[in-house]
Amino acid sequence: MSRALLTPGLQSWLQTQAQSLNANADAAQEVLPQLVLAGMHRIAVPQAFGGDGGEAIDAIDAIAQVAEHSVTAAFVLWSHRAFIDYLCLTDNNAARELWLPDLLQGRLAGATGLSNAMKFLSQLEPLQVEARPDGDDGLSVSGKLPWVTNLRPPFVVAAAVQTPLQPAPMVLAIDSRLAGVQRSADLDLLALRASNTAAIDLAGVKVGQEAVLARDGLSFLKRARPMFLSLQCGMSLGLARASLQAAEQVGAARNVLGARIAQARTQLDSLRETIREGLVSGRFVADAPALFRVRLQLAAVVQESVQLELQGSGGRAYLRDHLPDFGRRLQESAFIPVVTPSLTQLQGELNKLAAAAAPAPERALP
Repeated sequence: MSRALLTPGLQSWLQTQAQSLNANADAAQEVLPQLVLAGMHRIAVPQAFGGDGGEAIDAIDAIAQVAEHSVTAAFVLWSHRAFIDYLCLTDNNAARELWLPDLLQGRLAGATGLSNAMKFLSQLEPLQVEARPDGDDGLSVSGKLPWVTNLRPPFVVAAAVQTPLQPAPMVLAIDSRLAGVQRSADLDLLALRASNTAAIDLAGVKVGQEAVLARDGLSFLKRARPMFLSLQCGMSLGLARASLQAAEQVGAARNVLGARIAQARTQLDSLRETIREGLVSGRFVADAPALFRVRLQLAAVVQESVQLELQGSGGRAYLRDHLPDFGRRLQESAFIPVVTPSLTQLQGELNKLAAAAAPAPERALP
């Protein structure tokens, strides 16, 4: 089991603000500062880079513990922490020196605009950003990132870009303070409305070599994908635990639903251990489908856990003045299947891999 990572101050703030963070954007500018104040973004960042050190699973546990109180705040932490991980992976010291100190101090928000790239990696959609040579060693970047989280100004966003210089994409970091970067108004989300989620238009944004996180974007994305997806799994772990804890607190649930609650808890512990082992061994780099299956299984446990909370609470769950947290968790659970890569996309990728591995049918003899 994971150790407690939330500070009392952050836990109190999340408990007080959870409904508001989900329903409106009034406190959107406070989310990242609160997470930074509690040091949640430094967990499992190597000490050599200014972090607190620790194992990769600690970062997933940090997101999970935030998600037990607010998936909105966990979503923000996922984005910020994922971008920090890109800077830890890059071979470009100039990029790390330029942005990492401000990210760790909370002076800059980190945004992972690589959702499109992760789908591109699985051949699900083309890249939507391109970069052309500009001057001796610069690039001019144009395109659109339609859905990006943690766009609290100022921010820096990662993007995979197609370039005529080479057939494979590059991965760039783009600072919001550059000319040509335009952030849209917040997207009109069903929930998670204080997550600073918006679209970004890039119109001839000029960047230098310090912005190049990886020239070989495909290799970089494959190395980044395990942490990218594992950090996402933290949201499912935390949300499921919160629903199971609420279900357990109802006497009827303990008597009638106890076995199902216990089974769901065992599944969560087992899946967390699978994530930990896969990250430690590096297995998920070569065996991405194994991590796809973990995310699919976690999403199923989230749905089961929310249903257990509903069945245990009965009609009171529909009374907002009685159990308001259930309504919020129900909305939050609807986000788990659609966060990129969505469950449909992951299952489609697994289906393609299974079809490719299946033996060809034998031809009947004439």
